[in-house]
Amino acid sequence: MPTEFENRVYSLTSKIPKGKISTYKEIAKALNIKAYRAVGQALRKNPYWPRVACHRVVSSNGEIGGFKGKKSGRIIEEKISLLKKEGIEIENNKINLKKYFFKLNK
Repeated sequence: MPTEFENRVYSLTSKIPKGKISTYKEIAKALNIKAYRAVGQALRKNPYWPRVACHRVVSSNGEIGGFKGKKSGRIIEEKISLLKKEGIEIENNKINLKKYFFKLNK
């Protein structure tokens, strides 16, 4: 059963449209906290995937980061594949934040 905090993270994450990405930091900022890692931990346990598309959340420097609670090559390849299917270009495991970033509001 997700906590209230986790549900707030999932609610914000669900607002990220197809073809756009956000960051753990941006989600934390929208929640008025600085606990970026806590956002990542919540997304790691996301019980609502794929409706809450946590694959659209990346590191603040545009790096892909983990997916489904793992950072192995096969899992990262799955995240990259999902993002590419949504039209997001990835170069050297990074995404151009200027091009694809989605600013969240509370």
